Amino acid sequence: MLKRKIDSYIKHFYADTNKALLLTGARQTGKTFSIREFGKTFKSFIEINFIENLKAVEAFKGAVGTSDLLLRLSAMTTEPLFKGDTLVFFDEVQECPEIVTAVKFLVEEGSYRYILSGSMLGVELKDLRSEPVGYMGVKDMYPLDFEEFISAVGVNDEVIASLRRSWDERLPVDDFVHTKIMELFRLYLVVGGMPAAVQKYIDTNNLQAVLAEQQDIIRLYKRDIARYDPDNKLYIEEIFDLVPSELNAKNKRFILKSLNANAKYERYENSFIWLKNAGVALPVYNAEEPKVPLRLSRSRNLFKLFQSDVGLLAAQYADGIQLRIITGDRNINFGSVYENAVAQELVAHGLIPYYYNNKKRGELDFVIELDGRVLPIEVKSGKYYEAHRALANIMECGAYHLTDAVVFNYDNLKVDGKILYAPVYMIMFVQKKDMAPDFYKIDLSGLN
Repeated sequence: MLKRKIDSYIKHFYADTNKALLLTGARQTGKTFSIREFGKTFKSFIEINFIENLKAVEAFKGAVGTSDLLLRLSAMTTEPLFKGDTLVFFDEVQECPEIVTAVKFLVEEGSYRYILSGSMLGVELKDLRSEPVGYMGVKDMYPLDFEEFISAVGVNDEVIASLRRSWDERLPVDDFVHTKIMELFRLYLVVGGMPAAVQKYIDTNNLQAVLAEQQDIIRLYKRDIARYDPDNKLYIEEIFDLVPSELNAKNKRFILKSLNANAKYERYENSFIWLKNAGVALPVYNAEEPKVPLRLSRSRNLFKLFQSDVGLLAAQYADGIQLRIITGDRNINFGSVYENAVAQELVAHGLIPYYYNNKKRGELDFVIELDGRVLPIEVKSGKYYEAHRALANIMECGAYHLTDAVVFNYDNLKVDGKILYAPVYMIMFVQKKDMAPDFYKIDLSGLN
């Protein structure tokens, strides 16, 4: 069984609040599995899938008041309902928006606990996140990140803790450990983090079987394209198929002329939004200035488009690339694959990556806001990773007040002035700190 960080999140969420939780994300990221595992901790677990059970959709559409909702809920299951010890799971809620609205009343009534799941696309299109404000939390779920992956394939917690200490204290990793974790990172570039692909690798160690799983997921995504947006499906599928080649281009930006010589962003904008909302592509926009807040300098029509899962990206490339990636073949350009893994990791950690491009100063692969500052990130897959003119130009620019930067590469950790050179697998430690205090109270003595 795959150990997921979301499992701990769900457990603590329900320990700390009586709210419902909506878990959303791209298809095949493991939402339903994690919810079912959590359901085992209750005396009774009720699951209602609104795609498989169309009668349930109609039943909840016609409900009047909380008592009627509970009556219809009890009629839809043969499982006993225990007050205070039953988890009710509403799956594929995008097919029944009424149940999301009704959650407020069910939570207020308080007899049972509720958890919901839906496709990211359906949730976004129907604006379900903002429905029962104050009564429902929302959490996005992503493919396994690199830390989850290495844990799944057998790396123990002590090794991961030692890697974190090296990152925190800016110390090199033991050479043997570094070599092995780099091998695992290259494996992750091929297998990726989709749970079915990871489990297939663990069960078989067969990369052809993994590739078959990944191709099934890609076909599923394309069926979703045809199902949800039949009018624009040709544009969306073409954009999806172009992601690997556009990332392999010199500047990695998505060039609309690859679609059509006369293409205008406005014509294709909805297709890009569809892919983002479906969780199958990650747009990284250009920030014109590396200053906080980065979103104020975002350029709407200049962006790179990454795959939501680096393993799916590798599966979209030509035959044979998997073995060449794993063996570290220096005759192929790993740049786009490395960058995709970094973008995916940043998003999974709740960070919003941008890239910076300036004709005078050059281009940075990523810039992010971290702990109230801008952190430039370069990703280098070749041996000349210390050559980075654009990064040097930006760090020397007094107007931006940049205190540090990271160059992720394949070598061991070292520090040179403001620049940290770190093995690319250490992207797993780039995470936001909890900036809010646990407890804060102003002393009002003397004022009352």
